[in-house]
Amino acid sequence: MVVEASLMIEKGNGSVGATGYKVVKKKKCNKVVKRKMKRQVEVVPRTLQMLFHACGEVFKGYGTVLSPDDVQRLSCILDNMVPEDVGLSRSLQFFNPESVADGSPRVTYTTIYKCDNFSMCIFFLPATGVIPLHNHPEMTVFSKLLLGSMHIKAYDWVDIDNSNNPEKYDKPRLASLKANEVFTAPCNTSVLYPTSGGNIHEFRAVTPCAVLDVLGPPYSKDDGRDCSYYRDFPFSAFPNDKSPKVEDEAINCGWLEEIEVPEESEMDVIKYMGPPVY
Repeated sequence: MVVEASLMIEKGNGSVGATGYKVVKKKKCNKVVKRKMKRQVEVVPRTLQMLFHACGEVFKGYGTVLSPDDVQRLSCILDNMVPEDVGLSRSLQFFNPESVADGSPRVTYTTIYKCDNFSMCIFFLPATGVIPLHNHPEMTVFSKLLLGSMHIKAYDWVDIDNSNNPEKYDKPRLASLKANEVFTAPCNTSVLYPTSGGNIHEFRAVTPCAVLDVLGPPYSKDDGRDCSYYRDFPFSAFPNDKSPKVEDEAINCGWLEEIEVPEESEMDVIKYMGPPVY
């Protein structure tokens, strides 16, 4: 079960796509992707439809706080998802190696569904592709690695009382390291919350990867949920700023400095042509 995907790239100029990440330049779909991804006309896989309806029931828009039962419900559905549920072949060659020979390989994404309350997207990362360290303000996010191996680094702010302060910090802030390891599909779903669970994370592909993200609510610049990016430093980088509260846990802490939108955050977007949801 595979999908057709014609690369329908929106003009960049600093515009932001459905995911909140930067969308850039128009280009044609490479032959490998176009040949491998054919139009899917079969019935919607039951698991995908279950996920769609569950998201509609548990995400109620801005301020939604999912109950443990709701988190468990979505996690269980996602844990059982396989690439074929969203129309992906296990043998799919995401990118033509020749197209990424020069410079950093570009990440591609497609949006399965998006409304004011939640969104469902798939990110395609070629080997060594990166989604830089970024946050998810006031959002709950479920990430299910469908294919490949990916290194995930994730942080939470130590000072969570000021985690949503709209003022930009002029110096690095202390953060607690929550994940720094390689995940390989199939694996369980990871969940991050508005102020915990690794709300600020980075994806770095070890092999070509596909990851399904469910975000509730989605990024929205108009509603104050814009995507911010960060550079991390080891805890020892700022010895004069050590806090007595975390000195004993220094190995699990680092410093994050907010940065301008990095070039690596620029992504291509393809039209979703997999099994529909309704």
